[in-house]
Amino acid sequence: MSEKTRTPTGQAQFEKKQINAREGEKAMAQYDAEGRAVRANMEKLRALRLAREAAEAASAPVKAVKKAAAPKKKKAEAPAKLSDWLAEQQKGGFRT
Repeated sequence: MSEKTRTPTGQAQFEKKQINAREGEKAMAQYDAEGRAVRANMEKLRALRLAREAAEAASAPVKAVKKAAAPKKKKAEAPAKLSDWLAEQQKGGFRT
């Protein structure tokens, strides 16, 4: 009785676990390979983009930057008189 006996169901479970482990290793290897391929493609595209931008920047004519004109100051208008405001209110039919 000290020796472990293998039952058919136990043996089947053991084999199923081994198969799942092997399939899991294959899936992880495939996942890693796809990730490496995607990163390599991104590096290649980034290098192409940077090269294209550098070429465009080198060939583009330098544009002179114009300074924005300072806004003109408006003349300070004299404040309206109270008597004028009251007259406008009366003309408009408002009571004060």
